[in-house]
Amino acid sequence: MHFLDLIGPLFLLSFFGYHLGRRRALSLGGGRSLTLHSRPPYYGFFVALWGVTPALLVIALWMSLESSVLTRWVVSELPESLRTLPPAQLGLVVSDMHNMAFGSSPRVGDPAVVAAADRLVSLRQNGLHVLQLVTAVLSLSGMAYAYSRISPSFRARNRVERAQMVVMIACSTVAVLTTIGIVLSLTFESIRFFEAVPVTDFLFGTEWSPQTAMRSDQVGSSGSFGAVPLFLGTLLVSLISMVVAVPVGLFSAIYMSEYASQRFRSAVKPALEILAGIPTVVYGFFAALVVAPFFHDAGAMFGISISPTSAMAAGAVMGVMIVPFISSLSDDVITAVPQSMRDGSLALGATKSETVRLVLLPAALPGIVGGILLAASRAIGETMIVVMAAGMTANLTANPFASVTTVTVQIVSLLVGDQEFDSPKTLAAFALGLVLFLVTLILNVVALSIVRKYREQYE
Repeated sequence: MHFLDLIGPLFLLSFFGYHLGRRRALSLGGGRSLTLHSRPPYYGFFVALWGVTPALLVIALWMSLESSVLTRWVVSELPESLRTLPPAQLGLVVSDMHNMAFGSSPRVGDPAVVAAADRLVSLRQNGLHVLQLVTAVLSLSGMAYAYSRISPSFRARNRVERAQMVVMIACSTVAVLTTIGIVLSLTFESIRFFEAVPVTDFLFGTEWSPQTAMRSDQVGSSGSFGAVPLFLGTLLVSLISMVVAVPVGLFSAIYMSEYASQRFRSAVKPALEILAGIPTVVYGFFAALVVAPFFHDAGAMFGISISPTSAMAAGAVMGVMIVPFISSLSDDVITAVPQSMRDGSLALGATKSETVRLVLLPAALPGIVGGILLAASRAIGETMIVVMAAGMTANLTANPFASVTTVTVQIVSLLVGDQEFDSPKTLAAFALGLVLFLVTLILNVVALSIVRKYREQYE
């Protein structure tokens, strides 16, 4: 039995409760909804909400507590020789038990651990059966309570709308708490990193070599954590991508909004936006197999040394990837400019191009700048294209034809494989993530402030 087996019957019961409450409201109103305080569907929704909400809360509570409660229960039944193991070794035993119970690991090894895995599976199945019974009782009890409250004067619409407001507030709270959790997790781990590596060495150091040894007698027991090459590589790749994306995206938006026919626009605009749905790994393959060799061969023809993996190749493909962001946002902003401004400019004798340059673009500039900054945030956070087309070498260079790396690529490389989260090498990923988060946050804030400051000038 799975949790889907619980939720499916629960929503069927709530669907039945909706029709039951609606029919009762109509019957109490004598078949006329005008005698009721609320429309009949609100009474149905009221019964359905009472049928599904308490049960869903119990399911959510059990899902959050099930793993820890059952694991502690099973661990308490282990033999004394296993329960008294050091925490690290006991954690390995618990991990093996979970892999045997719910993973693909064969049930071989210590008989006590195998028996514990069987016990864990049995407890989980029994818990799900009990949970199914409890949720069914709660659902039926809730619907019975809501059914008894229905009367012609009952304010069902107020109750349902209040429940909708609570759901929306809860969803907003989840988004806010998620952001706070991300910031706190990055901050705490970054503080641990800066306790081992000075902030000045990280922000202003020019050598990035985070390889640290496992033992003090090994070569390279202390690494270099100067992140300037990563910041410069990120800036270089992002700048190249924006040089490609901004003109193409902006000019295509101007053409489609002001010059193209409706038939051409309806065909080309969706085709252009398909680029936004292509996975970034596909762009990475295209950059590594087509664009990077093209730049390398073209450079060889003209006597220019271009690395097989270069910032130019990664930036060019990344620019193509973010063209739909700029094009779509700019198109929407230009289209939203009032038609009266176009008519007034043309009536004063301005040409079509003069109207676009002198009237429409200044009016739509806040939205265009906001879209460009959001696209820049997207470019700064890209990983796959850079890994496959620009390489992973931390070079302190502004040469677009050289191999570089970015902050996101290094975060991935630092956290790949089995790592110890007590070493500066691994904690450096959190410091890089914190810097990246702050940069993208600043770009988003600047974009929103520009839109908010100048939006009302032409309304």
